[in-house]
Amino acid sequence: MKIYIESLGCAKNQVDSEILLAYAEENGYERTEDPSSADVIVVNTCGFIESAKEESVNTFFSLHEANPEARIILAGCLAERYGHEMELEEADAIFGNHDLSAFPDVLAGKTERVFIPEYPDPDRERDDRKELLGFKGSAYLKISEGCNHRCAYCAIPLIRGPLRSRPLEKIVKETERLISEGVYEINVIAQDLGAYGLDIYGKQMFVPLMDRLSSLDGDFVLRMLYIHPDTFPEGLISLAKERKKILPYFDIPFQHAAVSVLRGMGRTGDRKIYTDLVNSIRSEIPEAVIRTTLMLGFPGEDEEAFEELKRFAEGAEFDWMGSFLYSREEDTPAYDMRGEKEHMKAHKQAAVWQKELESIQEEITARRLRRFVGHEYDVLIEEKVEGEDLAIGRIYAQAPDVDGLTVVMGRNMKEGDIVRAGITNVRGIDLEGVRID
Repeated sequence: MKIYIESLGCAKNQVDSEILLAYAEENGYERTEDPSSADVIVVNTCGFIESAKEESVNTFFSLHEANPEARIILAGCLAERYGHEMELEEADAIFGNHDLSAFPDVLAGKTERVFIPEYPDPDRERDDRKELLGFKGSAYLKISEGCNHRCAYCAIPLIRGPLRSRPLEKIVKETERLISEGVYEINVIAQDLGAYGLDIYGKQMFVPLMDRLSSLDGDFVLRMLYIHPDTFPEGLISLAKERKKILPYFDIPFQHAAVSVLRGMGRTGDRKIYTDLVNSIRSEIPEAVIRTTLMLGFPGEDEEAFEELKRFAEGAEFDWMGSFLYSREEDTPAYDMRGEKEHMKAHKQAAVWQKELESIQEEITARRLRRFVGHEYDVLIEEKVEGEDLAIGRIYAQAPDVDGLTVVMGRNMKEGDIVRAGITNVRGIDLEGVRID
């Protein structure tokens, strides 16, 4: 029996997919990368914003059309959010994402719809992923689930619930296992890393956790993904400066800079506070890389607010910036801030502003990338280009899936290798280098 899993959306979905795969393999299934040869197809969906939902639905029907004889299961965030009311005759099962231990029953056809309101006790939660779905040498490490921030636009708390931190010792043990299996890049993920521990320890415990993880033996590095700017942990910058195993890469989703918009979102910062945070990171760690996401079109954003956001982006000079248009999601606090007709008008204007912002960012990113030319870095190889003496990988400044890549000229490189390369050029959002080790 063969199973094909398509994982959409965020890194947390990939971790869930890896756990589903572990259950499947224990029940006699073998993973295939060819959906047309699968006996079971699982579409692990995203339900965060409208475009992600559309991609999830389109992927489901595309895979079903490619192999109509296979059993097909709709899983993940879209299933969790809408599965109770969803009429999808093509789906053999619809499976939420709270208690993944029920997956064997879904595979066996014992149930068609599974939605468990509560997550399992942390001691029962599985973390022994036997097969990783990303590139060799890299893995995601989830330290918490859900979120307590309740940003007005965000559907994540509706889907994944409130903050639910994993016990520190369980995270340490999983990290040790990943290191022992040869994982070099451990990407530490959560909806907000800085909030880790508030629910089970009564205080922020992310810095103590990173202290423990970065003290472990082995050849590995830690990358931090997603830190809410309003709860940025005290002491994190100094720890990252001190510990070489913590990559100086800060993913901070500021979303906006105008106070009028931020307050509507339920955020407490402003342009000065956020700029000061960026400057404090760079003053302590000059080699630091900062990525952010910015939202256009949130209710209340006008020309003045956009100009404030633009000045923020120009002044902060983020190394990487992703932007997206506000999606009007039902059951979120922001949903009733304006009607659909008004939303579509604002959406059209926001799309124009987004293009302007992205044009500004392209120049900033190109300029920021030039500082790597003439220096040497370790490169985690993701792909060997067949028939050529070159490979594609990433340096510390490039996170998986979202940033540019590094093209390395050299011989005898394969996926998962760590090679030393001298950076020689910037091409678009990518770097070029020559292997020197």
